[in-house]
Order: sequence, then structure tokens, then C-alpha cells
Amino acid sequence: MRAAASHCSGPGRPWHVLTDHQEWSAPPLPLPTAPGAWHQLAAAGGWQVVVADTAHPITHDLVAARAFGTPALTAEWCSLPMSVPVLAAPATGSGVAALQRAIRAIVAEGLPLRRMVVALVQLGGGRPPAVVRAAAAMLQPQVSAVVHVPFDDRIHTHGLADGHRITARKTREAGEEIARAVLASARHTWGEPLPAAAVPAPARGPAPPVAPVALSLRPAPAEEEVPA
Repeated sequence: MRAAASHCSGPGRPWHVLTDHQEWSAPPLPLPTAPGAWHQLAAAGGWQVVVADTAHPITHDLVAARAFGTPALTAEWCSLPMSVPVLAAPATGSGVAALQRAIRAIVAEGLPLRRMVVALVQLGGGRPPAVVRAAAAMLQPQVSAVVHVPFDDRIHTHGLADGHRITARKTREAGEEIARAVLASARHTWGEPLPAAAVPAPARGPAPPVAPVALSLRPAPAEEEVPA
């Protein structure tokens, strides 16, 4: 599993990235949406900490799941062992408005909002707008932490394809603050020290042969035909 991952180095310990190595303009690969599948993948790789980048809109996911009586992806992610959701939103008026709608849906569904971390990402230089600062102050008591992520021109231009080359001090400090907030939330929820990561069960040998079963199939009488 680890042989298929890209190895990245940095000022701390190295890490691995599971990626398809395609350009950003390429269509996404058909991948499983079930959070449990990614949890099993992480366990198979033997990683102690995993960052999963999801893309589904939280509010639509929760509202649609309630309307149609289906499981919500957001709830499934929250139910994974020791998961700490990070809600990322643009540091703009419309961005925090969308975030507030998502939080109302999260509260309505009884999901663990106090465990979550909010990251407000600036889309340009300068100080965050007043509406963003006010929203951050209002959200702080409701979630585990609120982190302001500054604008980084390199990430804006090149993305995180070469994340190990990020050199902007404020960007690195924001990343470290998010990591500390996630660990603090996990320790507050599950205690210290945190339990070890899940270990996949050993592969089993071939299944024993199954005895044949004789089935007696008889056509139903005409008067018992099932109407179309």
C-alpha cells in the first residue's frame, strides 16, 4: 500500500500522499464515496494519522439525506473512529454565510459540532473583512477551534502538488495551528494518550468448499401468478 504512495519530506517527519498524479484539468477518477472504505485503506497502509480531503457540500448532503431518508456522508465521516472534521470555508461574506448554513444543518442533525475545527481561508491579501472576523468570533465558542489561513500565492497558482515546497511562514504556521487544533480536539474527546490506529485483520486462507444444496424449483400455479 505504501509503495503506491508518493513520499514527501519536510522539516518534520516524512509523509505519504495518495494521488493519481493527474493534472488539475483532468476529470476525477471514479472512487468510492463511502467513508468506511477510506478508513479501511488507511488501516491497510498502517498510517497513524490520515488527512482525507472531501468535496461534498455539507448542507446539501445533510438536507438531501433527511429528505430522502438516506445516510448522509457527513454523518458517516463523523462516525469514523477518532475523526475530527475540519470545515474549510472562504474568508468572505458569502463564504461565512454558507458556513453558517452548514453549521445549522450540523446542529439540526445532532452531529458533534464541538469536535470540529473551522478553517477560514483568505482568497487574497490583506486583513479579513469585518463580517468574517465577526463570524469567527461568533463561531469560536461553538466549535473546537477557528483558524485563519492566509492567502498564499504559490498555493493559489500551483496548488498542493508540491506541498513540501511551501516556504511562506504564515502558511506553515496556519497549517501547524490546524494540526494542533485537531490533536487537541481528539485528546479532549478520547483522552490522552490517544489509542493506536486500527490494524487490519490478517488475510484469511481460501474458504473451505461449500457442500452443494439441492433446490426444488416448481412453477407456481396459474392462479398464483404475480400481477405485473
